[in-house]
Amino acid sequence: MCASPKSVSHANRHRLTCIPSRSMGSRMSPDALQDLVKQCLEAFYTRRISNLSGLRLKDVLKRKNPYLLRAIGIRTASELVEYLLQMHTQASDETIFGETFVEPIALAVSGGHKSSAKGIDLEVDAGTVYKAIAVKSGPNVFNSSQTARMNDEFQELYHRLRQHLSQLGKQFDPVLGCAYGKRVSPPTTKRRYRIVSGRAFWEELTGDPEFYLKLVRLMQDYPEQQKQRYQQEWAKAVNRFTRDLLNEFADSSGALDWEKILHFNAG
Repeated sequence: MCASPKSVSHANRHRLTCIPSRSMGSRMSPDALQDLVKQCLEAFYTRRISNLSGLRLKDVLKRKNPYLLRAIGIRTASELVEYLLQMHTQASDETIFGETFVEPIALAVSGGHKSSAKGIDLEVDAGTVYKAIAVKSGPNVFNSSQTARMNDEFQELYHRLRQHLSQLGKQFDPVLGCAYGKRVSPPTTKRRYRIVSGRAFWEELTGDPEFYLKLVRLMQDYPEQQKQRYQQEWAKAVNRFTRDLLNEFADSSGALDWEKILHFNAG
């Protein structure tokens, strides 16, 4: 027998700490939304700082292409350290921001609940339609194998809910929702879910066509307040990486030893 929507969501309902105890959807007051944005930005910076503080040179260096690093003409330890840290944080920031900001806010304003289904973030009971939403930062996230996996994850949830939804006369509506971008696409023969992005995504969740703009306005100067903490941790990471790079991957003259770097990475 298929689980009801309430039983499906109960186990993981409060996993993200910056989500308020009760989702209010578009009825969320301006003050409550302001507080939520601030809480989620604080969670974002806390995770960013934690990510930097635990980062070690070798952990990053072993994942980078040493031939590319040499080919782009990096000559000094400071150049290499800045490049490695920038590449690492650009990739990790997108993931962290999605988990600490986009997903919690989407859940709070949707009036839905956190899904326990693998790969699905939100479930929203919207009258005659029951929406299952996978929340992503941007619209260019899936290759063909990832699309197939997402199809399977939506299908698995549908099978769990099919009997219950049929009894209630509700249509199952699988959605990939993207925080930014303009892509809006119906399902296709290969992708059995629709894609909604940017303004259209936030409007579908809240009913407010201006909500996507409100989010950036409500950040106010809070990122600048948090940035100082992050810059302090960044400086520590730069110093730590530079020390280890010169100690382990430079010759006696101070020049980078690319053969040592390559041996560590690929030897």
